[in-house]
Amino acid sequence: MGAMLQIQGFEVVGEAANAKEALELAAAGSPDVVVLDFRMPDVDGITTTGWLLEQDADRAIVMYSAYLTKDDEQRAYEAGVRACVSKVAGVEALAREVAAAALAVRAEDQEA
Repeated sequence: MGAMLQIQGFEVVGEAANAKEALELAAAGSPDVVVLDFRMPDVDGITTTGWLLEQDADRAIVMYSAYLTKDDEQRAYEAGVRACVSKVAGVEALAREVAAAALAVRAEDQEA
């Protein structure tokens, strides 16, 4: 997925295989936007969202998954996710949501 986002013009600071790696990469790279899968090998994306936002409440989380039910989406938004994108929608849809989330983060930074 990282390579596909790079082709779309995004800077990718890393790709994680699990929540622990995602937290380490996010702490080291300070990305404006983190893209998470809902289902990961160790901890689900909703729990990971909470941890990532504890690290940096200003970053945006975009959930990208093939397995989101409406209940999962609702829980994700309640946890602080900015957008949920189905893998069926494709990388272009993900890129649009990542771009929108990045713009929102930058706008919020300018307001602060």
